[in-house]
Amino acid sequence: MNSANPDFRKFGPAPYRLVLVHGGPGAAGYLAPLAGRLSRFTGVIDAYQTGDNIDALLQELFNVITSHTELPVTLLGHSWGAWLSLLFAGSYPSLIRKLVLVASAPLEEKYVPGINETRMNRLDTEKITRLSGLVSRLEMPGDSDRDSIFREIAGILKKADDCDAQENDDEPVHLDYGRYRSVWQEAEELRRSGELLKRAGKVLCPVLAIHGDYDPHPADGVSLPLQKRIKDFKFILLEKCGHEPWNEKHASRGFYELLQKELKT
Repeated sequence: MNSANPDFRKFGPAPYRLVLVHGGPGAAGYLAPLAGRLSRFTGVIDAYQTGDNIDALLQELFNVITSHTELPVTLLGHSWGAWLSLLFAGSYPSLIRKLVLVASAPLEEKYVPGINETRMNRLDTEKITRLSGLVSRLEMPGDSDRDSIFREIAGILKKADDCDAQENDDEPVHLDYGRYRSVWQEAEELRRSGELLKRAGKVLCPVLAIHGDYDPHPADGVSLPLQKRIKDFKFILLEKCGHEPWNEKHASRGFYELLQKELKT
């Protein structure tokens, strides 16, 4: 099941027709439980992201897909990975048969302010205070432990993003704050300028977006912009579901049934 290649990890036997694109940026490895479950139906590649800018990430994904999969593939992107998947499918339409966007961040700037407000309303005072201190440390020059700080911040935010998550064995997840900051700054500018949606409008394959009703990232920030720009677009809202549907006690079964159906069509 393991691949020695630092750019990806294989799950299940060949042929590999499904490629997972993780979020973050800079958070490789956390999609392993999802990849393992989906490998019951098809060979899966969990594509890691080692580049420090979007062009490098697109080239890296191109190399993995063209060298290790049976084309065309289904691309499943989670959170930030949904954006990267849209950008890739718009750039290389002949390589992609279908896009599945899970818990995408909103694609228009106007939906962004509500995310932090929702998260803060779900956290207690102690966690908010701790979070504020950690964010301040990230902004201090010379702190050599930024990846550990980034990990703790992600853990606190996950508590706000989950609806009713089930316990899972810890998977090795590599968090890289430097990569997160570099890539996300570029990604935010793509959204701010409208270039993100312009490039998403070049996608030719069918697109399915799946979102949880408890996810602090607003569903309208995904469904409304894309339904105007993508001809073959479907949107499904899962009940009692946060930012990671495969981890939710109430939504995971329906989520997997939905994906199994999509992978067969």
